[in-house]
Amino acid sequence: MENKDNIRVVVAGEEHKKYVTEINDTIQRASEERGTGIARRTDEYILTKMEEGKAVIAIDGDKFAGFCYIESWSHNKFVANSGLIVAPQYRGVGLAKRIKQKAFELSRKKFPDAKIFGLTTGLAVMKINSELGYKPVTFSELTDDEAFWKGCQSCVNYDILMRTKRTKCLCTAMLFDPQWEQKKNEKTQQEGKLISFKKWLKNKHASGYIEPFSAKLKRVMNIVTPNDFLKHKQENALGSM
Repeated sequence: MENKDNIRVVVAGEEHKKYVTEINDTIQRASEERGTGIARRTDEYILTKMEEGKAVIAIDGDKFAGFCYIESWSHNKFVANSGLIVAPQYRGVGLAKRIKQKAFELSRKKFPDAKIFGLTTGLAVMKINSELGYKPVTFSELTDDEAFWKGCQSCVNYDILMRTKRTKCLCTAMLFDPQWEQKKNEKTQQEGKLISFKKWLKNKHASGYIEPFSAKLKRVMNIVTPNDFLKHKQENALGSM
């Protein structure tokens, strides 16, 4: 096991093309060890991902340590972090988590509105995904892009996927939807405003003055009151004369 302190995890570029064959060999050996039989990508495909800035690589000095790349589907509505691999001598030091985190951040940057998903049978990957905000979902919530599902053909469990009409397999489907984060932030903001309003109301009670409730709602919660609506309507009517 190598020392993890010297390992850099960066977005792959032209300077890393010398590792392409080693990356592909490592992915193939790992799939054979797991018995999944995932198809080997061509060296040209991996190189293209590097040139497009859609890959993450882990380097220890000048030695290859790990890799992951980004694929987009359904006109960029869905994104998958694929080919996650760690060289055998660097396993067990948390490197997969660092690579996955970097690939996730890169996916959010390049495709901010896309749903990020993955299929996995590995408990460690499921745990990492959960920490990043992924949730287990049914296969029906994933991309319907035929090109993606075609990539499962070389897997030994492909017959299960087909027998269930692509509704389930031995893999667990996990998804991150950026809208979940947006809704969470909006809820937090509204809760913050409500707390602010309650504190203000408490202070006004203590001072003996209470501002009209509708006025406070307007200022704190940004809610349009019925009087505001009528006033706005009247102003528009006058302006159109």
